[in-house]
Amino acid sequence: MATTDATTPAPWYAAYPAPKSDVVTISREEVLELLKTTPLEKRDFVLIDLRRNDFEGGTIRGSLNLPAQSLPLTLPTIYATFKAANLRKVIFYCGSSKGRGSRAAGWLADHIAAAGDSDMKSLALAGGIKGWAGAGGEFVEWMDGYEAAVWVGGGEGC
Repeated sequence: MATTDATTPAPWYAAYPAPKSDVVTISREEVLELLKTTPLEKRDFVLIDLRRNDFEGGTIRGSLNLPAQSLPLTLPTIYATFKAANLRKVIFYCGSSKGRGSRAAGWLADHIAAAGDSDMKSLALAGGIKGWAGAGGEFVEWMDGYEAAVWVGGGEGC
């Protein structure tokens, strides 16, 4: 594994190219509206929770858990599966969506662009799960496994 100095290992994502695409975000309000107004069987979007070791405190209802570390190697299969399902929006999030969330959204956006696909969009949830849970009210009502104690003090990082 590459290192950043003599004692600190490089982060896992350093083994992969940085995304070339600009990250496009979607607000939690827009996602909540999509969840509230689109029946499950008619959804053309998917939410991807990228957390692995910090996957606690709940997740947005209906999300898939695909740890970010698995994404670079499985991206072609993930894209093909989502394309076959006619998904138009893939919405990634982690703790804040500033690390794993934006990186994953960029990687998929790069793959979509290379495929010449103008129908599918890769997005990062602005504020991540911390922003979602921190907004309270309806947002936490749309979480599976919500544990209020986890989010006291800002919740998990990214």
